Amino acid sequence: MASSTPAVTVVVTTFNRAGYLRVLLETIARLDPAPSSVIVVNNASTDNTDEVIAAANLPMPLIHHRLRKNVGGSGGFSVGVERALAEGAEWLWLMDDDVEALPGAIAAFQPWMGTYRCLHGRRYDYSGQPFFWQHHFNAFLGVHFPVRGNVFRHRPVFHTNVGCFEGMLVHADVVRRVGLPDPRFFLNGDDTTYGWLIAQSEPVAYINEYVLKKARPQKQIDLGVRHLNDSNDLGRYCGMRNRGHLARYLRVKGSFNRWGFGLGTLLTAAKEVLRLVAVEHSLSGLAPLWRGWIESRGILRDPEWQPMPPVETNPTDPVKETR
Repeated sequence: MASSTPAVTVVVTTFNRAGYLRVLLETIARLDPAPSSVIVVNNASTDNTDEVIAAANLPMPLIHHRLRKNVGGSGGFSVGVERALAEGAEWLWLMDDDVEALPGAIAAFQPWMGTYRCLHGRRYDYSGQPFFWQHHFNAFLGVHFPVRGNVFRHRPVFHTNVGCFEGMLVHADVVRRVGLPDPRFFLNGDDTTYGWLIAQSEPVAYINEYVLKKARPQKQIDLGVRHLNDSNDLGRYCGMRNRGHLARYLRVKGSFNRWGFGLGTLLTAAKEVLRLVAVEHSLSGLAPLWRGWIESRGILRDPEWQPMPPVETNPTDPVKETR
């Protein structure tokens, strides 16, 4: 177990959610112990995000990394992680803009940071109830499945093989080895894939400590084994298209099965149709699903596709910021 508090850099990706971002920064300011720095990647927001960041009163350095165009959550985290490494980050705590950090979050992580190098804490949903996040990735199908029951019944830590950028705490050395998050995903599936890549060589841990609360309400239904949240057409399209990128990573790691992955794609499409019918009460999202599947086929056949390479970053290198 760790006996001191390692330096933690918080990396936030934001797009047109100035109100949520303001609250998140206020909660980060109250963290005890505090992070060493905060990096906010602004995905070309058109609301008053610039003003919120400029007015933030944090007891630690705040870096505003503004992009000229919206590169999605995947691109934002890729840029933010690269910037954090260039700034000399030791640990990176990745989070979306629509969560709140609980005051003792870093202290909750601390006892485990000497044992694991990729950690996730528990989250509350908008209503203050436990947010379901306990999955295991099945490489044969290319699908992550919920793990039923209380995963903390016998131990305070659950080993998984998926990741979530809404709260992943990862060591810089792991990032350098695995590479930056893949910006080609744009959104949806990038963090699951990243956690699986990490898990190929070391454990990904989910600890029985609450560290975040979801600040944005979502429509959802309870399926018993998990909650199914609402989505949108862009998320559906990217989710299906990104199975092409996922398949390529499975191939790189020697874990791709054509027939199993095809079945997994059918299951993924069925889940999205269920989401449309049961949560959103609409079938208007079927067209984006189809377009995403067509594009995934092109990714599978792309002869120039390459995985993200390991990172060779010198913390003393000059950082180029896009404004």
